[in-house]
Amino acid sequence: MKLLVAGGAGFIGSNFVRHIIKKYSNYSVINLDLLTYAGNLENLDDIKNFPNYKFLKGNIADEKLVNEITINVDAVVNFAAESHVDRSIEGPSVFIKTNVLGTQVLLEAAKKNKVKRFMQISTDEVYGTLGETGCFSENSPIQPNSPYSASKAGADLIVRSYFETYGFPSIITRCSNNYGPNQFPEKFIPLLITNAFEGKELPIYGDGLNVRDWIHVKDHGEAIDVVLHKGKDGEVYNIGGNCEKKNIDIAKLILNKTGKGESLIKFVKDRLGHDRRYAIDSTKIKNELGWSPKYDFGNGISDTINWYKENRNWWLKIKSGEYMRYYERMYKNR
Repeated sequence: MKLLVAGGAGFIGSNFVRHIIKKYSNYSVINLDLLTYAGNLENLDDIKNFPNYKFLKGNIADEKLVNEITINVDAVVNFAAESHVDRSIEGPSVFIKTNVLGTQVLLEAAKKNKVKRFMQISTDEVYGTLGETGCFSENSPIQPNSPYSASKAGADLIVRSYFETYGFPSIITRCSNNYGPNQFPEKFIPLLITNAFEGKELPIYGDGLNVRDWIHVKDHGEAIDVVLHKGKDGEVYNIGGNCEKKNIDIAKLILNKTGKGESLIKFVKDRLGHDRRYAIDSTKIKNELGWSPKYDFGNGISDTINWYKENRNWWLKIKSGEYMRYYERMYKNR
């Protein structure tokens, strides 16, 4: 099988690319990534010289490029997206251009070149927010509350339309919050881990009681692999870790595991439109395709903390320059 993975230098995409390259020696992967601030080829240093792996720098919205590289491709897996909610609140337009228009360009090229399967990697955030009970199922209404989640919902609906209108073989997966090695340190868990190591305050939005369903990035990669090979065209599959945690509890756990005191916790003004709770019902993918998560959160978070401890140079290079300007805009005066 020949795969085109869009956005394969980011956190989730790079873990998936590595998974495929190491599991299927007879598969080849083209990794198309624009290498914006969160894309990092160092994430793939261990496979960069593999004969069945090729990297191309480019934009999924570049029609000429995307048309050329989808020729003779068997499947497209689209991770490419602007993905940070806070950045989408600051500047929504790039999220619409990349996540909506870029997805449509990639879809059209895949359709034109008769790609056999198109997978859109989406998010549970398209469903909006939950109360204290219940979970998102694949039949939950699409009710996004941020420019980011709205752009992902728009992309999902375009993917759906290509299946319904053209019969184009496409699948959507929607996953809960990921954690693990190589995650860009503006995201919640690596931000807390790296700040703890530096003895800096851990900024927590609002009252810290927002709930997320956490899944290890390697479990997510396994799930995408299963859907790629066993999923049914036109379907949506929810992927969750069955692991709901309050933000404040995550912060306290990380401080405990890094040997820091809870005095580092700093409550800051809440994010605009902050969703209160996410939780995924993964019954469909479990019953129909036989997938379920393997990672225990306690062990997974310990391994993740150790990775950031052992790869300090990786994140220290990132937490400088533009990142620090962004960080100060987000948290300094809140």
